[in-house]
Formats: sequence, structure tokens, C-alpha cells
Amino acid sequence: MIVTDQVLEGRDAILAATDHHPYVRHALPRGEQPRGWRRGDAVAWLAPVEHGPPGGAFGAPAAAVGMFAELVGRGALGPGHWLHLPRLGPAVLTGRLAVARHDEWDFLWTTAAPPHQPGQERVVRLTEADHPALTALIDAAFPTTTSRPGDPRVVDWYGIRDGDRIVACGADRSRGDTGFLAGLTVAPDRRGRGLGAALTAAMTRALFARHDTVALGVYTANVGALRLYRRLGFTRSLARSSVRLA
Repeated sequence: MIVTDQVLEGRDAILAATDHHPYVRHALPRGEQPRGWRRGDAVAWLAPVEHGPPGGAFGAPAAAVGMFAELVGRGALGPGHWLHLPRLGPAVLTGRLAVARHDEWDFLWTTAAPPHQPGQERVVRLTEADHPALTALIDAAFPTTTSRPGDPRVVDWYGIRDGDRIVACGADRSRGDTGFLAGLTVAPDRRGRGLGAALTAAMTRALFARHDTVALGVYTANVGALRLYRRLGFTRSLARSSVRLA
């Protein structure tokens, strides 16, 4: 049995333990019954694999890694599983978790609609008929994204057309209580024209029709995207590390 100060049964208990933080509200979908644990200043949880990365944590990195190391030892987690953790350095993992991949990213969120951006009226909701064009754009502009046509996590696709061509797109991957933008990309030959700002602003406004908070994730090294999103009002942030177990 994992040695912790408190066992947290279900989504509501985990939300209460993390003060209903927007990240946790996004990470745990409604209707899901994850199991969580609190140790000191850290809260960790396991969710059904089909809903995304099975493990997540909030708070103190070392305590979170310790809890997941115990879960790996019990066989509850194994090679190939992803964990979304508080930002941590490799030293925190050494001797505790074997990791095949380690990404650093920022969870950004806003509670207010962004200022109007030129061209945002060009953003439209896309349909299944647009999936081949979306795939072509993503392959050319953002081949490493995990958001692709046919992904069951995607609620809707949005895009900007130029004639018969889709030149910018983004996925609504909202879940839980937080709206979430993902896979935002612009065709390489159309960058620098404000399409990314127009797409982000229009999608954010659309998601505010259903949510009181809208968020997105961006790799920490992507300085240009971070600058854009902050200009559009995504000024609140939480530093995250995602690791894939070896």
C-alpha cells in the first residue's frame, strides 16, 4: 500500500485538495472517478488510461515522484505510461523513476476573452469532410502534435480557409471544467501574418460560451508562442514536466 498522509477517493476530493486549480479541473474530466493521494504539499492521482496519461500530480515535485515510484513498484504503472508532473529537473528522478522521455511545458490560462484580433472573423468550425485537408496541413506544419483528425479527445476543429485550402487550424480539446486549445498551427508559408493570433482569439472566445476558464499548453522552449499567448491574455501559468516511463 502506498504510504501517504491521505487517500483521496474521486474527482471532488482531489479538486478540494488542490483548491480547484484550473489545471486539475482540466486534467480530471467530469464523471471520472480517479484515485488520489496527498503527501505533504503534493497531490498525485491515477485516472483510467483511456482518458489520457494515467498519472498526474500537483504541488511539490519530489513528493509527487516518490508517490509514483511506489506505484511503479506495485505494478500500477509501467513502461510507456505518461505522467504529467510539476516542473522538475532530472536529479529529482534519478534512482526513483526510469524515464524514456522528458518534456517541459507550460499550462497557460485566462478568465477573460482576448482583445479583438484582425482576421478573427475568418475562423470557422470545421467538419469531418475537412479531415483530409487538416491532415495535410498538420503533416506540413506541426507533425509532432498529438492532436489529429479522428482523435476522440477532440471536441471540434476550427480553421482559417484561403479558397479551398485550410491555412490554419486548432483543436478544441476541452474536458473537465476548463476549455482547452490544442494543436494550434499555421501553414509555414502563411506565418507572420497574424493568423495564429486570429485563430487563438476566435477559438478562445468560442470556448468561453461553455467555460469560465480557457487554457492551453505550450512547450517552454517555444518563446514566440509564449509571447503571443501572453499578449492575448494567457498570463497565468503553471510550469509542468511530462515524462514517459522507460
